[in-house]
Amino acid sequence: MQLIETAPHEFAAHFLFGSAGLAPFFACNRRIKDGDGSQQATFEYDGETWLVSLSYRDSGLAHPGAQLPTGTTFQLEEMREFDLHVSSADDPIGERSFHAHIAPRWQGMQSKNGNEISIPEDLGEGVNFHVQGSNIEFTEYQPLIRKAMSAVGISSGYFRELHEFSTILDAERYVRVHKESSGPIHSRDGPITQLGHLLEHDRVGRRKLVQYDSDERGRQQPGYYHTATLGPRRVREAFPEHQLPKEVKHYYAKEAASLDSDRSIAHPKVGVSYQKSFWKEQLSAADIEQLTVELEETLFSVLAEAGLPVRPGAANYVEDAYFEKSESDRDRTIIKLDFTRIKHRQESVVIKHITDGLAPTAWDALNVLVTDGGEVSPKDIAEEADRHPGSVRRALDQIPELVEREYGSVSLRSKYIADLVHDAVSEAKEATKRAAEAGAKAMEAAERGVDKTTSAFIAWAAKHDVDVQDREGGPLRLDFGTVDDIRRQLREGYDLWISADMPPERYRMANVRYEEEVESGLNYIDTTETKAFVADAWRLLD
Repeated sequence: MQLIETAPHEFAAHFLFGSAGLAPFFACNRRIKDGDGSQQATFEYDGETWLVSLSYRDSGLAHPGAQLPTGTTFQLEEMREFDLHVSSADDPIGERSFHAHIAPRWQGMQSKNGNEISIPEDLGEGVNFHVQGSNIEFTEYQPLIRKAMSAVGISSGYFRELHEFSTILDAERYVRVHKESSGPIHSRDGPITQLGHLLEHDRVGRRKLVQYDSDERGRQQPGYYHTATLGPRRVREAFPEHQLPKEVKHYYAKEAASLDSDRSIAHPKVGVSYQKSFWKEQLSAADIEQLTVELEETLFSVLAEAGLPVRPGAANYVEDAYFEKSESDRDRTIIKLDFTRIKHRQESVVIKHITDGLAPTAWDALNVLVTDGGEVSPKDIAEEADRHPGSVRRALDQIPELVEREYGSVSLRSKYIADLVHDAVSEAKEATKRAAEAGAKAMEAAERGVDKTTSAFIAWAAKHDVDVQDREGGPLRLDFGTVDDIRRQLREGYDLWISADMPPERYRMANVRYEEEVESGLNYIDTTETKAFVADAWRLLD
């Protein structure tokens, strides 16, 4: 299938070079001296002209003296670091560029305030390029560094091989969608919202769904800034083969609300970015291919879920200086976002625990989690529920599919699970209330001299919230409300009625009202609705 080419946007990385030790760092210092404080040059790369400048800055590193701890003679009289700026001369907007902060690395190095700086154990000496750029293909940064350094008189051979501890910090790929077509992406039931609701934590502190529909000046702009951020485990729920934490984004430029539709930036970007802060691992710079695959597959899947075509040239997209509606030469997969599967799995987890029966302490914990709006710890739950902290922790260990424990806090695993648990807790409270009312009514009946069998029927009706209207001169009326199995419940009541030595025919001729969930009747929509029924009891009993 022909897929549209996505555009690279933001990128940041630490490129660590160690094969030549500190030679490239000393070379930067020599060229700065030769150029009286800076160097400028131009070079050609892949048919495009680029501008490069090399300058220096004061360093926050402590001067090591005449010799490094590694034994290397240190040739700088004052401690410096360097700045490399590279930009496309052919880019009229000026946003196709990158900056690299160049700093030395050696074992035992310290900051000016005396703190030791962590260096990979297998790196004796080297240089680190902290790269930040935009609108450049991810794989082109290292070749551009080599060409740029060569252009200012420093050997490109120093930068052929990245050290294994080189890491990617940020990366985003995007397409620009016509604003008349982007609504399904950020709508209430669109993929960004569904990813956020089904896969987010329920606690304050690391909320993963952001929805702003007005800009910084208060102007209404639906979909102005909508994001859903997924940690690694959440990502795998939606994309089983993916590993990297990501943020899915729909966003406009700051001034989009005041721009005419013929301007490309009046239309939103839809992008997917790597989120380093959402996991403890590091993404190696050698894994750029994996990064690109995951970002693009996520982006295509979100677009497809919203009903947008992902083919080149589609009218739903708007070209800009860096995004063209061209055909991609990369092989990608569109992964179906099966929200129904995710929802059903979460429903089944809740149903399993509820139907299996929960310990009272677990019920107390869930009750606190669904009613408390802040950060909650096991200790907080114990104090709120008047339980021992140890028993709360043991109870939480029994429901790992429902709750997530991290850094001493507890949260429900998703907002959807929170809604399901809230309903279950509410139902449990209502059932307890009905049971208490049933007991009270049974005691009241006993005090009135009603025998035990009759009071058992009264208690049953109260427990199951059955409205019994038995007026003299009229038919018996039983209103069951919403039920799962009317025949079973009606039979239970009949057996208790007979045990109380009541007239069987009066029950059998009763007018029965109830509600049941039935399929909607639309064969292309998998949903149900509640429908009311009225019947004679004998028809349901026979």
